Amino acid sequence: MLHPDAVRPVTGYLAVADRLLPGRITGFYVVGSAALGAWRAGRSDIDFVAVVEGDLSARDVRRLRVLHPAGNARAVGRALVRVRPTVPGTMNGVFVSAGDLGRPVTEIRPLASHTGPSFGRGRGFDVNPVMWKVLRERGITVRGQAPDELGLDPEPDRLRAWNLDNLHGYWRSWADRALAGRVRSLPFVPARWMAESLAAWGALGPPRLHHTIATGEVIPKETAGEYALDTFGVRWHSLIRAALAHRRGEPATAWPDPSLADPERRVRLVGEFILEVIADADRL
Repeated sequence: MLHPDAVRPVTGYLAVADRLLPGRITGFYVVGSAALGAWRAGRSDIDFVAVVEGDLSARDVRRLRVLHPAGNARAVGRALVRVRPTVPGTMNGVFVSAGDLGRPVTEIRPLASHTGPSFGRGRGFDVNPVMWKVLRERGITVRGQAPDELGLDPEPDRLRAWNLDNLHGYWRSWADRALAGRVRSLPFVPARWMAESLAAWGALGPPRLHHTIATGEVIPKETAGEYALDTFGVRWHSLIRAALAHRRGEPATAWPDPSLADPERRVRLVGEFILEVIADADRL
């Protein structure tokens, strides 16, 4: 069931989508943290998979580009009023053709996707074995058939390899940049807040993949943090607890290790932690 506080942004976004692409979106499913029972109002984004009838014309693509800012206008407005450097509650998702739903997920070519400020035609990271597993098993139906009636093929035999590839591709590169002090920041965002956000992203993301490699199950980031505390050495516990505190919106005074107050040091430490997670995952 969709979190009560997520209903308004989801229905508002879909209403805008229907005005821009009338009659074309025949299925709409919430995935990500909201589907996994870990969505936090004022902290989490809302991830979705939209099913589109037919292909997208050039005109349709132009309208989808408009959809992201128009459909997220309320979330942006709240962030501006509260002087927040990020926009929690943003609707981020991928659009796929109804005719492709029954294909193996790694063979599906997304129609389009948008995440944060980025829009892509013909690509979408969330069309992958992990997200399709979440969609089939936990996806929340806003419109259309139930996920288990869609004939989805998440390719479970590829789940382990896909997660290892993600660790060795995206996350190893992220760790290398963190160790070199080259992790991308955002303009006008305070360095301390950016370091906290980046550290939470890096400290909680790879343990999620490690857990899936070890168990075959997908968990949300907060659960991944608790899993990391049970799985990795005490050297990393202060970093992981700090990441969990940031994720939960707890004040900085709750963080257990004052040495993590140095933004550059914290991000470098996350890079080291990621490399250890990758090395351990390779041994599973």
